[in-house]
Amino acid sequence: MNQNLTTGKKNYTSEIVIIGILFFIFGFVTWLNSTLIPYLQIACQLETSQAVLVTFAFYISYAVMAFPSSWVLKKTGFKNGMMWGLVLMAVGALIFIPAAQSRTYGLFLTGLFVIGTGLALLQTASNPYITILGPLESAAKRISVMGICNKGAGALAPLVMGAFLLKNSDAIVEKLKTLNPAEKAVELDALASRVIVPYIIIATVLIALAVFIYFSSLPEVKAEGEDMETNEANGDGQTIFSFPYLWIGFVTLFLYVGVEVMAGDIIQVYGKAIGINLDIAKHFTTYTMIGMLIGYLIGIVTIPKYISQTTALKGCAILGIIFTLLAIFTSGYTSVFFIALLGLANALVWPAIWPLTIHGLGRFTKAGSALLIIGIAGGAVLPKIWASLGEKIGFQQAFWIMVPCYLFILYFAAYGHKVGLKPERKKVV
Repeated sequence: MNQNLTTGKKNYTSEIVIIGILFFIFGFVTWLNSTLIPYLQIACQLETSQAVLVTFAFYISYAVMAFPSSWVLKKTGFKNGMMWGLVLMAVGALIFIPAAQSRTYGLFLTGLFVIGTGLALLQTASNPYITILGPLESAAKRISVMGICNKGAGALAPLVMGAFLLKNSDAIVEKLKTLNPAEKAVELDALASRVIVPYIIIATVLIALAVFIYFSSLPEVKAEGEDMETNEANGDGQTIFSFPYLWIGFVTLFLYVGVEVMAGDIIQVYGKAIGINLDIAKHFTTYTMIGMLIGYLIGIVTIPKYISQTTALKGCAILGIIFTLLAIFTSGYTSVFFIALLGLANALVWPAIWPLTIHGLGRFTKAGSALLIIGIAGGAVLPKIWASLGEKIGFQQAFWIMVPCYLFILYFAAYGHKVGLKPERKKVV
């Protein structure tokens, strides 16, 4: 039975726990990319600009599949949409087996695209679900809880997978320089095979979780007014283009995911590029995730009791600008430290953008959510620009592209989220 859950009058702890498990799973899978980039760079003998196609293939799937995901959700509902998203992710994980056996980079990228497709469906369902599951003014707090699940998994992923995939990586790189082509191929094949067992385990867990979701008691939810042909928020003749703040939020999320991926996935590549051993650099993503976890905890304690989600968003944008400039104007481990601190600056951006952007969309909530999911493609575009710039002007100077991103986030927090929003609804956010 469909339920309107915007009133927040019921305790939805069990539902939040289930969605939290989902956020943990796709956090673990998402932040594996930080380890896959240097791993595949060695195994498939790639340049940096080629290696970051890992993030491109993964995140571009959101742009391709978000609106189809919205259509699927209209047919299946949120719950079944989550289940099918997990199944698709499992299929993508299994593609890693033939990719590793043939050591074909294109096949690895195909697997990542399919995983991203499943995640697009899963996130198109789960993000609005947790936003709707209670009062709007505390939505950022609920999403912060989900962020702890997500980034806690993100902190574990590079530690666990790095131990499997990047074990003795610096020694392997040096050894490869001494081998003839035939011996080198054997060594690289052995390195590529390391990925098979972990991804079989991942696929198994995803299928098990899909079955669990199918038989779970998760209720179907709808945003306020979503099931009405016309309502106060959506007058006659209105379309998704009638909400300027939605489109500004879309651009904001696009830029945000780009800088988040650079702070999380690219930090290992950056550390290696400035001469830090990969055996050390493989842990850098974990430090970024720890920063994000601290930020989420701050959000849970302070929002909305002490600060509003818009105030938190402004503070995050300002910190992002400061830490980016410090990363550019320092060097070595200090520069890496400030990139990792961007995790703290980024933590409350996603939790604030979602409720501020889909508020008041009514029957356009699923379409608006799909648009925001397309914004995740920023994680494909901005790291690729960074890598291309880095090969020309230096990887540290390439971080300048992050400054205008944070400035736009600041604009959204201060003004953009109110553009076109009905006056009677501005007081809520």
